[in-house]
Amino acid sequence: MADIQIGERLIGSSQAPFVIAELSGNHQQSLDLALAMVDAAAKAGADAIKLQTFTADSMTLDVDNEHFVIQEKDSLWSGESLHALYQKAATPYEWHQPLFDKANALGMLAFSSPFDEAAVDFLDELDVPCFKIASFELTDLPLIRKAATKGKPLIMSTGMASLSEIEEAVNTAKSAGCENIILLKCTSTYPAQATNTNLVTIAHLKEAFGCEVGLSDHTAGVGVSVAAVALGATVIEKHFVLDRNAGGVDAAFSLEPDELSSLVKETTRAHQAMGQVCYGGTQAEEKSKLYRRSIYISKDMKAGEPFSKDNIKIVRPAYGLAPKHWDDICDKVSKCDLKKGTPLSWQFVES
Repeated sequence: MADIQIGERLIGSSQAPFVIAELSGNHQQSLDLALAMVDAAAKAGADAIKLQTFTADSMTLDVDNEHFVIQEKDSLWSGESLHALYQKAATPYEWHQPLFDKANALGMLAFSSPFDEAAVDFLDELDVPCFKIASFELTDLPLIRKAATKGKPLIMSTGMASLSEIEEAVNTAKSAGCENIILLKCTSTYPAQATNTNLVTIAHLKEAFGCEVGLSDHTAGVGVSVAAVALGATVIEKHFVLDRNAGGVDAAFSLEPDELSSLVKETTRAHQAMGQVCYGGTQAEEKSKLYRRSIYISKDMKAGEPFSKDNIKIVRPAYGLAPKHWDDICDKVSKCDLKKGTPLSWQFVES
């Protein structure tokens, strides 16, 4: 599978994981805070920052009936109206350019998730290097078709989508001219639990659709993301916040700067550790082989004296005969005088 290029960054199994810091609405409607988040994400080593491009009116209706109020008691946003929640979470359109510019100046890529077709055009005018389709929008085929026509890579979170719904989304993107597609395994609960993340799906997704696959991770910590890389994920997306205790609509399942830094380091280590099938030790281990065990003279011996457990011993290092020859040596006799500490060799053994 050929690497996919987003901006100047290559994404694929031969590359270090592409780590995306999702700002979402954790800026709490402060541009200064949002800019500080971009700066912190760069210092932590993220490859990209991602925004969400919507208004409350483009996301939902300003209606108070039960359809438009979050009913789940265990939700972080239980009892909130959708419209009010999206107003709090929205990133003002006029912030996009300065946030993108700052990210680019710090060496990161910057892009966003559009939530309606007008947002696709807006982001395209800002020359984003790719588009991200959120998991809840994966069944919005007109939105996918619109984004796919722009000639840029598409990253799509699969969330709760069935295999057939993912197939419809991928086929829609391809029929509109997009061939560079990255699918993200995603569990659309906030926060998600490791027990319902089902990372083995990553390999199946890659095989089923012949494309790069990553993880949009809503779990706490970095362990799930590290495991995902070991299972073939080439992209990791995590929500980001400067301080969970300071609030933010997604703060509860977002990483702080030191955790994001750990994510970058540990997923890179996981990728480096994959390697290839290898037996017999690596070149770096050659010197270590000298510290295996071997047969040594453990007591001064005279010529003609038989070898036995009283005068030979299996010890480290490995300059003598290998331990597998022990039974062949016992009861044979020495050709010459041997001093304690001499590595046993066939040249000292009477045939």
